[in-house]
Amino acid sequence: MTDPYAHPRRALVSGASTGIGEETVRLLRARGWEVVATARRRDRLEALAAETGCEPFAADLTQDDDVAALAAFATSRPGPPLSALVNVAGGALGMDSIADADVGRWQAMYARNVLATLRLTTAVLPQLRAQGGGDVVLISSTAGHDTYPGGGGYVAAKHAERVIATTMRLELVGEPIRVIDIAPGMVRTPEFSLNRLGSAEAADAVYAGVDEPLTAGDVAEAVAWTLGLPRHVNIDSLVMRPLAQASNTVVARR
Repeated sequence: MTDPYAHPRRALVSGASTGIGEETVRLLRARGWEVVATARRRDRLEALAAETGCEPFAADLTQDDDVAALAAFATSRPGPPLSALVNVAGGALGMDSIADADVGRWQAMYARNVLATLRLTTAVLPQLRAQGGGDVVLISSTAGHDTYPGGGGYVAAKHAERVIATTMRLELVGEPIRVIDIAPGMVRTPEFSLNRLGSAEAADAVYAGVDEPLTAGDVAEAVAWTLGLPRHVNIDSLVMRPLAQASNTVVARR
C-alpha cells in the first residue's frame, strides 16, 4: 500500500484565494508538496497557480455539488495521492451584540466556518481511509476557546468547528489519520477584518498600536510543521498568538 506520508505528498487547501490559505499553498509548494488550491474566486486561484504551480479548483464550499466535484478532482490527480486536507475557509461578519444579533450573519458564519469544513472533510475522508491514512487540519481560532464582546456569532461558529476536530479524533482513534486543530489569535491579513467590519479604517483600528500581529505566513509555518512531524505525533490543539496578545480581550498597544 502506498505510504501517504512518503514524499512527494499532495494537500488540498481551502480558502486559498487570500490570507492563511494562500500562504499555506505557497509554503507547501516551496517545500515540495503537490497542492490543490480551492476558493470561490477563480481569478485569484489562477494567479496563485501561475505563481506557485498549484492546481486551482474554484468551488463554493457551502454547495454540496461544488464540494463533491472538488473532492473528486483532488482525489483523482495523477502522481501522489491526496494525504492532507487543510481547512482554512471561514471568516467573521460584523460585531453584533447578542441583544442586537443579525441572524442572517450568524447563519452565514456557521455555513462558512462549520458546515463548509464538515462537507469537505466528510467528502475527503473516505479517500484518506482507503489509501491507508492522512491528515485533516482545521484552522479554527482562539475564538473557539473563549469569547469576547461583539464576537458571539463568530465565537459560536469557531467553538462548533473546534468540536468537529475533537469529536473526529475520538471517532477515528486507532486509524492512521491525524486530526490537527490550529487556533490562531490576532492575525493581520488583507481581508479578515476588512470583510468583518466593512471599511479599511475600521480594519486598521483592530491592529493599531499592536507590535507585530501574527501574519498569514506564521500560521502557514505552523501548518507545515504539524504536517511534517513523524506520523506517530499528533498535535491535537495548537493555540498561537502574537506576543502582544495575552487573551482574546487583553492586548498590549502602544
